[in-house]
Amino acid sequence: MPEHATPLRRGWTTGTCATAAARAAAEALFGGEFPDPVTVTLPGGQTPAFALAVTERGEGPDGIPDGPWTMAGVVKDAGDDPDVTHGALVRARVWRGAPGSGVTFRAGPGVGTVTLPGLPLAVGEPAINPVPRSMIAQAVREAAAEAGQPADLVVEVGVENGEQLARRTMNGRLGILGGLSILGTTGIVVPYSCAAWIASIQRGIDVARAAGLTHVAACTGDLSEKAVVARYGLSEQALLDMGDFVGGTLKYLRRHPIPRLTLCGGFAKFGKLARGLMDLHSKRNSVDFDWLAERLAELGAGTDLIAQARGANTAAQVLGMADAAGLALADHVAELARRAAQNVLEDAPVAVEVLVTDRQGRIVGCAPSPAPMNPLPPGEKEIGAGLGKPHSPSPR
Repeated sequence: MPEHATPLRRGWTTGTCATAAARAAAEALFGGEFPDPVTVTLPGGQTPAFALAVTERGEGPDGIPDGPWTMAGVVKDAGDDPDVTHGALVRARVWRGAPGSGVTFRAGPGVGTVTLPGLPLAVGEPAINPVPRSMIAQAVREAAAEAGQPADLVVEVGVENGEQLARRTMNGRLGILGGLSILGTTGIVVPYSCAAWIASIQRGIDVARAAGLTHVAACTGDLSEKAVVARYGLSEQALLDMGDFVGGTLKYLRRHPIPRLTLCGGFAKFGKLARGLMDLHSKRNSVDFDWLAERLAELGAGTDLIAQARGANTAAQVLGMADAAGLALADHVAELARRAAQNVLEDAPVAVEVLVTDRQGRIVGCAPSPAPMNPLPPGEKEIGAGLGKPHSPSPR
């Protein structure tokens, strides 16, 4: 995480922007003007105001029963968070529903639809998460009450260019197709939010369990993910983008187990896991060269090699030294990392293996689970099962 001289600026979730747009559209539908700015209430009680970027009124058609509709849009400001939806136009179109129907939702252009079980929304529903639904429903009900009208309303939420933006998210892996999810639990975007990343890992585990998968792989990055796919041919739903959050991943699997878990990541990061560290980010936990030197000693390294390892600049440099000496350091680190992971999982019925990759994404270390691993399901093929044993040195 970068260091900043001043506090990072917070922003607003897509759920908050959709709520503001829906509130403005509802007020206009009931005969008023589009309020600009429009004020909404967040789950924590805050009441931010938003300028409207677009407004529109119309009458049918486009799947709408005869009658008027109104639309308002708000440009999302994610603050200093590197959010793919920063600057996106979030729209809400509102029209009257059938008497007694209450507030219902539709996915407009750029908002996805749920196609797999395991998420907190039913299959076939617009990908508007429960908290944003609650916020939107409350906002349009308040607008209806102020106008003395029944709150039987259809709210269609869309995001401009949402289908293209969704390609830069994990939505496809979670079975959300056609666009983005409307997200948010507090209504506020906290820059570089660890909680948001861990929540996405948890949803990935939920989807994998609901699909009946018995083998998932949690990877630290793109190279390690490609390596594990090449080895096992796993489907997208079996891949967890763990990043640096191995602790959050393991703790959730302890409560929501999947029989077979492959952890795959770089040598430097898994050297931290092997030491029992559950946050692998370089800013929070650094490589311990003394620790690596001690592991080389356990493998029978000579005093010169041990001294060179203590003075190394990178973990990759130490790995290269071990390669040149014919010492299986990556396998040793993988086994220690596997034991650390198993300690977090405690007695959960999860068989863990660890694969360690180099900077080119090649598997250079392997620690198979000592517990019986469930057979691979039909259609899943293990490729290169002999990888990860002592290997020829290569330039790094």
